[in-house]
Amino acid sequence: MIDDSLFYAINGLAEHYLWLDVLGIFLAKYLPYFLVASLALFLIWNWKKYWLMVAQAGTAALFGRFVVVELIRMLHDRTRPFLSGQTHILLTHSTTESFPSGHTTVFFAISTIVYLYNKKAGVAFFAFSSLMALGRVFTGLHWPLDILGGIVVGILSGFIINLLARRIFKEL
Repeated sequence: MIDDSLFYAINGLAEHYLWLDVLGIFLAKYLPYFLVASLALFLIWNWKKYWLMVAQAGTAALFGRFVVVELIRMLHDRTRPFLSGQTHILLTHSTTESFPSGHTTVFFAISTIVYLYNKKAGVAFFAFSSLMALGRVFTGLHWPLDILGGIVVGILSGFIINLLARRIFKEL
């Protein structure tokens, strides 16, 4: 299966070079904090222009992660790759279902909203979100299809929340 092959190709690079392991751990575990801080900088930079963007980004992230992802996980049980026993494990995680990736959902939902307000910043958010998602595969936390599922759920969540927000705030 292509999912297995791609996972083992990416995760198979782990535990060979210390610098690559440190980079992978940073991308998977710490880069998300920088993305959230970057989102907060929009409020400092121009509150009036970006408060609604930040509110939508937070709403889209919460909706995608705690509504859509949880609904999918109730219907589809998929174990994490580190439980397969043939994985380089660089980060520990609970044994919750892995499809779709909650982290990827959250940050692609945020990236979608940012892109709809500011194309250049949105492209940067998508790029960094992609690196974070790749780090989650590299460190053994997710299968590539988990990431793809998170990307789809995140982008759709962003578009849905943006559409609803436009309708709501148009009527006020």
